[in-house]
Amino acid sequence: MSEAGGLSPTLVGTGDLFQLLRDGTPRTRGELARLSSLARSTVTARVDALLSSGLLEPVGEAASTGGRPPTRFALNRHDRVVLAIDLGASHATVAVSDLGGRVLGQRTVECDIADGPVTVVDLVARIGVELLDELGRPSRDVAGVGIGVPGPVEHATGRPANPPIMPGWHDVDVPELLSRHFGGPVLVDNDVNLMALGEYVTSWQESQHLLLVKVATGIGAGIVSDGRLMRGALGSAGDLGHVQVAGASADVVCRCGNVGCLEAVAAGPAIAAKLQAAGLDVTGSQGIVDAVAAGDVAALRAVREAGRDLGAVLATCVNLLNPSVIVIGGKLSEAGEYLLAGVREVVYQRSLPLATHDLRIVSSSAGSQAGILGASAMVIDAVLAPRAVDAYVAQRTV
Repeated sequence: MSEAGGLSPTLVGTGDLFQLLRDGTPRTRGELARLSSLARSTVTARVDALLSSGLLEPVGEAASTGGRPPTRFALNRHDRVVLAIDLGASHATVAVSDLGGRVLGQRTVECDIADGPVTVVDLVARIGVELLDELGRPSRDVAGVGIGVPGPVEHATGRPANPPIMPGWHDVDVPELLSRHFGGPVLVDNDVNLMALGEYVTSWQESQHLLLVKVATGIGAGIVSDGRLMRGALGSAGDLGHVQVAGASADVVCRCGNVGCLEAVAAGPAIAAKLQAAGLDVTGSQGIVDAVAAGDVAALRAVREAGRDLGAVLATCVNLLNPSVIVIGGKLSEAGEYLLAGVREVVYQRSLPLATHDLRIVSSSAGSQAGILGASAMVIDAVLAPRAVDAYVAQRTV
């Protein structure tokens, strides 16, 4: 056993070489040798080990420069699958993806997060097994499980930390509960963090600094900086909904106990309450979106005003974090340009010109899939990291 990760010397560095193939571009042994600066014989040994493990597959031949055309190799996306779970306050979405992040099967069901961790985890695990059966994949093919929950999480342990809308979930060992059903690592994160990651990997990888804002029953943000999620010391980074809005009435009490919080004045329930007070029969975020789509003037004005309140808080975030793109997601983002117009109006007015020089403020491109795509990407990054690949190759080639 070697000191580097406890693997035999012939396998040390195999995972590092594999990283050159994760971008999806097929490459020959010669190309890998040039990119890695390794000897051709070393590359050949490591490629052979990756082929034997199932992580690589041959994908045709390159143009010949004389003699037999060289073979190109690429990530075998079908070697294993990932189980991705997105939990909301009243729903659960479970999906199976390949190692390239492509969703192979998915199901969404009604589910009350307040039913508690054992009931909810058993439900999503059962759905996961059913999806695997439909795809003809045994549970042993699961490389890992990613799950997003609607509350703060200590990412290192996967334990929710005092989540306000998740009674009975505080400090619960969610990875242990899911490990009873599936092998591989179980990674847990806040749902908005995973939405941010999902948006980043699908649409914005050229923008290393992204802020995803979810506007629905609550308001939260996921922060990507230098291409990595920022979670904060205790997992509560991005809790945008509980920033006080300047000028908000002292009578507006938030569920956190403070007054004038952004969530209490600009989230779905707050907007719906204003419209109901004006005599409009609107219930919840979907009702607001429907009223906007129908052209109701009161709804249009209320959504734009909510956008301005959101923009007032985001202007500070822009000056502090200097993102290159702000993505507005969540159910209320379906109100389209009316919400975005309010956000843009205030952000561009109150933020520093340098911070907004190249700033884009856009609607979500991944939509309701963002959380699932982010959960899948989180697991794929973990199980295809160099040390994880080294360990997998060693296991498969014993």
